[in-house]
Amino acid sequence: MKQLAILSGKGGTGKTTVATTLSTIVKNKIMADCDVEAPNLNIVLQGEIIEKRDFYGKETAVIDKDKCIECGLCEELCRFDAISNFEVNPYYCEGCGLCMYKCPVEAIKLIEEKTGHVVYAKTKSGEKVVYAELFPGADGSGKLVTEVRKKAKEVSDDNDEYLIIDGTPGIGCPVLAAATGVDLVLIVTEPTLSGFADMKRVLSAIESFKVPSVVCVNKWDLNKEVSQQIEKYCEENNIVVVGKIDFDETVVKALKNLQSLSDYPDSTAYQQIYKMWLRIKEILDEGVESK
Repeated sequence: MKQLAILSGKGGTGKTTVATTLSTIVKNKIMADCDVEAPNLNIVLQGEIIEKRDFYGKETAVIDKDKCIECGLCEELCRFDAISNFEVNPYYCEGCGLCMYKCPVEAIKLIEEKTGHVVYAKTKSGEKVVYAELFPGADGSGKLVTEVRKKAKEVSDDNDEYLIIDGTPGIGCPVLAAATGVDLVLIVTEPTLSGFADMKRVLSAIESFKVPSVVCVNKWDLNKEVSQQIEKYCEENNIVVVGKIDFDETVVKALKNLQSLSDYPDSTAYQQIYKMWLRIKEILDEGVESK
């Protein structure tokens, strides 16, 4: 499968709107929602859950009271203040294992902790959607993104040509996990100074992956001056701007009704995203470098 990761650098740029629209435009594909801390792709696509698997994203130290001699060494060594009165606070424990390795009577062990779920669903039209649910405050979001991508490949078949990944905002571990090893990154930005700055941060973060990147400017007509700055920057850095999407109130209407923009095929935004996909498909299918 050809893999397309959709990133944004910041929230609210329209990344998921683009992803849900592509989910109906693109045939023979699997959708993967890798925004594991706030998944919403399946809410719009309204998929029926086929499988839900537990995810164990971290390890936590546990003290065996029968073996513990209460020497206090573990509490002294813990840099995270996770041990007090010979009890481990799982919310503070980072699972580093130092207490376990240093315990003189081997009274401490690390146990896996469930931190979320990996979910496989299908829409009424048979489209495959894989997403995840990370428990509030839980660690391991980057690992969970990797598990979502593994599951997407696991449920794929010979007819699936594309894997479309809806990534998480920002530049942290989940973003890097979503972009690793893909064929193309689509960065959806907005014509604001913060959107422009975060676009550049994402490009810098994934630069070492040697993955071609292209840019889409959403709501470009709300601030044409900044849009021009973004286009100029992309031109100077050999980055293709594959699409410019007008501000379209139909998008708001579709979201309010839990619909995809493809339910409004005559809308300006839908037509522009459709044309953008044709350019992206050309790059993916021909393996053209981002220039």
